[in-house]
Amino acid sequence: MPAPLLLLDGASMWFRSFYGVPSSITSPDGRPVNALRGFLDAVATLVTRERPGRLVVCLDLDWRPQFRVDLVPSYKAHRVAGANPDGEVDVEEVPDDLTPQVDWILDVLDAFGIATAGAPGYEADDVLGTLAARERTDPVVVVSGDRDLLQVVADEPVPVKVLYLGRGLSKATMFGPAEVAERYGVPAHRAGPAYAELALLRGDPSDGLPGVAGIGEKSAMTLLGQYGSLERILNAADDPKSKLSKTFRTKLLSARVYVDAALPVVRVATDAPVTLSRETDLLPLSAADPQRVAELAGQHGIDSSIGRLQKALDALPAN
Repeated sequence: MPAPLLLLDGASMWFRSFYGVPSSITSPDGRPVNALRGFLDAVATLVTRERPGRLVVCLDLDWRPQFRVDLVPSYKAHRVAGANPDGEVDVEEVPDDLTPQVDWILDVLDAFGIATAGAPGYEADDVLGTLAARERTDPVVVVSGDRDLLQVVADEPVPVKVLYLGRGLSKATMFGPAEVAERYGVPAHRAGPAYAELALLRGDPSDGLPGVAGIGEKSAMTLLGQYGSLERILNAADDPKSKLSKTFRTKLLSARVYVDAALPVVRVATDAPVTLSRETDLLPLSAADPQRVAELAGQHGIDSSIGRLQKALDALPAN
């Protein structure tokens, strides 16, 4: 098998590092570096485990895109901390000690020569989905703690799997189409799209998506297992002669406006205008700017994490 393209959900990983690594870990000047240390250590672990030939850290350039808010106004509304100084753009509530560490993470990635990617007006999910859908050469592994990304799994044109970090990196679960179908009872031949439809039906409080009232995950699994797709479920709801129960028919018809609006909100984009920070996404085997890496290591007190990352890169075959 060729070396995979590893796509990392940057925000998901550094939020998990921030909350999973003690804040008592600080730089020489006393500032917390728990997210920075945890993120770099996680990247080193992933490089050792997956042995990628290419790697991209995907970014949220717009954590709450307007096109999604226009369709479902409650989308991520509970995460809004306030407006920017111009009063125009919602600002995501982020812990004060995490904000500077994100910049430091990006500094280290740049000094190493590791590519990042983003798309104006789109979330990291859309960047991940677009890069996965574009790939025609290497197998893809998407790394995220967000279950929404399970919808990108595929067998063709290249295998796309999701390493789900829901229980942490040490207990991460690898999902391909077969695993998504087995776990969530959706059709294996369209496991990715069907998972997005399941998420729409059950809702997602963490994203401010209400779902269809009275239909939880088990009910959504049952409906998708029986009918195969959201389109067929809705056709059955519209057909009084179908075998769909009166209870489900009533619930679905009552939520029809939400369902129609939410589908493009729940689905990750596969055609976002993604750009890379570098000319290539090849994973460098040594730092692009070793002097800058050394300066950052000393400044933030992260020599051990830098060493672990370099050791992981040293174990890879030459590109």
